[in-house]
Amino acid sequence: MINQQLIQPRSIAVVGASNDITKPGGKVLKNILDHHFEGQVYAVNPKESSIQGIACYADVSQLPDTDLAILAIPARLCPSTVDVLARQKNTKAFIILSAGFHEESEEGARLEREIVEIIDSVGGCLIGPNCIGVMTPWHASVFSTPIPKLQPHGVDFISGSGATAVFIMESAIPNGLTFSSVFSVGNSAQTGVEEVLEYMDESFDPATSSRVKLLYIESINKPQKLLKHATSLIRKGCRIAAIKSGTSQAGSRAASSHTGALASSDTAVDALLRKAGIVRCHSRQELATVAGIFMHKPLPGNRIAIITHAGGPAVMLTDALAHNGMEIPRLESPELLAKLYPGSSVANPIDFLATGTAAQLSDIIDYCDQKFDNIDAMAVIFGSPGLFEVYDVYKVLHDKMNSCQKPIFPILPSVINVKKEIEYFISLGHINFPDEVVFGNALAKVYRTPAPVSEFERLHVERAKVRDVIASSPDGYLKPEAVQALLDAAGIERAKEFVVKEEEAAVLAARQAGFPVVMKVVGPVHKSDVGGVVLNVKDEESVRMQFQRIMQIKDATGVLIQPMLSGSELFIGATAEGNFGHLVMCGLGGILIEVMKDFSTGLVPLSKEEARRMVHNLRGYPVFQGIRGKEGINEEKFVDTMLKVSALLESAPEIVEMDLNPLLGNFNSVTVVDARIKIAKQSHLN
Repeated sequence: MINQQLIQPRSIAVVGASNDITKPGGKVLKNILDHHFEGQVYAVNPKESSIQGIACYADVSQLPDTDLAILAIPARLCPSTVDVLARQKNTKAFIILSAGFHEESEEGARLEREIVEIIDSVGGCLIGPNCIGVMTPWHASVFSTPIPKLQPHGVDFISGSGATAVFIMESAIPNGLTFSSVFSVGNSAQTGVEEVLEYMDESFDPATSSRVKLLYIESINKPQKLLKHATSLIRKGCRIAAIKSGTSQAGSRAASSHTGALASSDTAVDALLRKAGIVRCHSRQELATVAGIFMHKPLPGNRIAIITHAGGPAVMLTDALAHNGMEIPRLESPELLAKLYPGSSVANPIDFLATGTAAQLSDIIDYCDQKFDNIDAMAVIFGSPGLFEVYDVYKVLHDKMNSCQKPIFPILPSVINVKKEIEYFISLGHINFPDEVVFGNALAKVYRTPAPVSEFERLHVERAKVRDVIASSPDGYLKPEAVQALLDAAGIERAKEFVVKEEEAAVLAARQAGFPVVMKVVGPVHKSDVGGVVLNVKDEESVRMQFQRIMQIKDATGVLIQPMLSGSELFIGATAEGNFGHLVMCGLGGILIEVMKDFSTGLVPLSKEEARRMVHNLRGYPVFQGIRGKEGINEEKFVDTMLKVSALLESAPEIVEMDLNPLLGNFNSVTVVDARIKIAKQSHLN
């Protein structure tokens, strides 16, 4: 658990301190001293009497009581050192820089567990091992550089990788991004990304806490904790962006259902971050750019004015924004055009030419802010060929960014020609976005990321019936009658169906269902692949003939008979994704679901807002609205079916795979035609 001794210690001991600043123990001590830690600093090294001007202790047993200990010593020495500090020196916070723990061997894992047990026993906090350290406004306890400007309203950054943390800071700092804290959690033996985020949530102060959080995550071990505290922070006014690495192996597992084949651990990560309202990034540059956008006023809408004196970058930014669903409204103002040089354009992009002046830029921004009602924000592109200084332009930009109601995003690409002017602009507290396309893609991603789900409408499920079915069924795919019982208990509309094993029973079932009927093989998992689905069977003679044929299919145990329904084919599926819970998927159905890969995902429990968004995100959504004279689909009934699936999964967590494929949807109804459900009770218990 993060504590005050870690965040704002009164004293720090560096165990393994050194005069050699090329070593972690030397560099971390130098960083602490150079960045003016105001408390006591102690050095421990049996071979030295003085290190970097500080009196050195030969052993930790000689230290006075110490709030925070930083260990840069061999892994084998860490447990005994931690024991002395925790039990004798009242040390409640530890940063272990050393490697050689569970990332290397079983013996290292044993040492790591021993350290955690000791620190837990005194209610202490451990960062690491195998990390670069921690930075807060009160101390820079890292052995790396750069050390960013640390101030309360900068960015809070939590990283599972020390090296990646360094590289991300190197991308962000030159463009003006400031930081409030940096946590490199390393092996996360006790404290991981989720626990640091939990601390930031529980200690959040609207007057003093940073409102921007960046995460670099290598593994999500506690998704529900991450979801809870990210959602809470965003509702308090924070904005969060994250990289989740390690996606290339996702989806490599074998699966017997459509849902299982489509789903992956990375699909679940996407759904989790989206549910929490976290902007997911996929590169260091993108994360730094999103962070810079977060430091500006939030976008009130997606209508952007592009102000430029260079045509090419404006065209590329226009393309990037438009391709991502942002709007570049056409503008018109003879009055503004008269203030600009001949050849300028105000159509949007607003191009005031390479000869444009600071005064003209000021007029353009005022018009966008005050007179153009169809503009929500401005992106200003201004560079220089290096012929003259442009301080006056950047001073205007500074003044307008402070006074305008609408957000202004500066894109200043001339990082060499006007390096000094950009440094001046950044020194005034601003952030530069040097690449217009990276900025445009990031801005659209920020705008498209939904807010956290606010309300959940849990639909009624006959839970007792659900539990009876689960208790009485063996692991594996449920029998058709068990599937029917679960769907009925959840109130999911399904086609009337009969499972028969004899020819005369098939004829009777067809009469009861009403001709024409559909006949499907019972037994094989993929019915269509083995010729086990026959549509539009119109008479008793055809029923007899198809029954005989279907029962000859390998592994056939019976025939399922349903009335022939009409409508567009849809798909709803679900799969259990470990500690993420259940992942629900939806899309257009039939055999092409795996080929087209047009599906949306969400984590249980689903809200109506989430389910509706999942439908709207489908590339095939126009089918719901009706295209080329074809009847549309009742979207509300499809959304309602997804919510009922979500409720069923909450009542039956033993369900590991579910396919409702196809459902037939039309203007009046959405009906399940085929369903398969697989359970694994022992897996759930584990």
